[in-house]
Amino acid sequence: MSIKIKYAYLSGQVWIYRRNYPEDVRLMLGSQALKQSLKTADPRLARQRVTEVDARYNSIVTTTRSGGTEGDIKPFSWVTEGQGALDHLRATLDGLQQPVFSQGIKADHPTITELTKTYLNQRSNELRPGGFKSVRYSVGLFESRYGSIRINQLGRDEGKEFLGMLPQLSTLVGKDERSCGQSLDWLIGFSKGMPKITARTQKRIWSQVNHFLNWVVYEGHSDANPFSTVRFDRKVEQAPYAVMTDEEVATLLAHQPRDITGVLRLCLLTGMRSGEAVGLLRKDFVNKGNLGWFVKVQPNSVRELKTAASTREVPVHSALGALLDRLPREGRLFPNLNPNIVTKRFSEARLRTGLVRPGLVFHSTRKWFITQCERTGVPEHFTASLVGHQSARSENQLTYSIYSAGISDEQKRSIVDQIRLPS
Repeated sequence: MSIKIKYAYLSGQVWIYRRNYPEDVRLMLGSQALKQSLKTADPRLARQRVTEVDARYNSIVTTTRSGGTEGDIKPFSWVTEGQGALDHLRATLDGLQQPVFSQGIKADHPTITELTKTYLNQRSNELRPGGFKSVRYSVGLFESRYGSIRINQLGRDEGKEFLGMLPQLSTLVGKDERSCGQSLDWLIGFSKGMPKITARTQKRIWSQVNHFLNWVVYEGHSDANPFSTVRFDRKVEQAPYAVMTDEEVATLLAHQPRDITGVLRLCLLTGMRSGEAVGLLRKDFVNKGNLGWFVKVQPNSVRELKTAASTREVPVHSALGALLDRLPREGRLFPNLNPNIVTKRFSEARLRTGLVRPGLVFHSTRKWFITQCERTGVPEHFTASLVGHQSARSENQLTYSIYSAGISDEQKRSIVDQIRLPS
């Protein structure tokens, strides 16, 4: 029987800790999860170290939500057998002879541009496309202003200056083709007289730049993050997505948005996220006899899922039969789409139909589905199992998920069949 340790798994001969951050913390850090080697193959020692790293995880979440950065918390450093003597030897050798530089020649420190290239290359292999795009944008803004500065020349004054420039950016930056690839100074001039980004967006940019500078410290290029003492003190107000009304749904369906009509109908009648829908494969659909077709929302070769709770089976609404008949018989159902394209096409359709209500985004289709379930009297934990949310039925959610096998396929089918698209 294999040994199981919560938040840890065995990779080769070494235990690895990995725990996903909450969504709001993930957004500010630009990181999906805390991942760290426990540097041991002994499960008893691994369990002990998981407790220590888990305490650090909780500290990171608390610190980030209060405006701090992950770098404010020192990482664990477990010394393996014999490593202490080796470190002592290295320190001794380093102290025997200091490097001598000719007069006027200083130790070479990398520039911000050089460090940025290395950092983004590393992050591109760690983050999903959407998360990396956000990190690349934030760090790119910073690099465009201070790229020529060497890391040892970067100080607190630059941090205060950069933070003061963020509120001057327009919401159109990145959306207008003219703004692509431009420097921070150019973008501020471009943004004059336009609506400005929210404090929430400013904080995300600031946090991701600090994450970059903490990485610089971790890699040994700097002794400390010079921005760690610059506080972000602007009030961040939550701006949840709007719930689509039946009239808005009917308007969009009548408009037939370019390339995404199928995805739109699928998400309205299943509650799927856009990334889940465009990542579906034909083999994800299974026929359950009298209960009809079900779709398995699960990780596959195209995409991962947001959380472990996202893995589920959802009945295919009878109104989707004609749509599925028109889609490919093998491979991806929507081979030419990704979440970014879906978002852009939805925005185009929304503007052409005059649906300019704040907070109305493609994710609002998911909220419409959940609202329909609620209005037909579906219990909250039933809906949670259909849309891939953790059940909130009891205070002890973990215990409930262990002892309950979930709702039956018959119950799922009866819930989905009650939903009707407005005409």
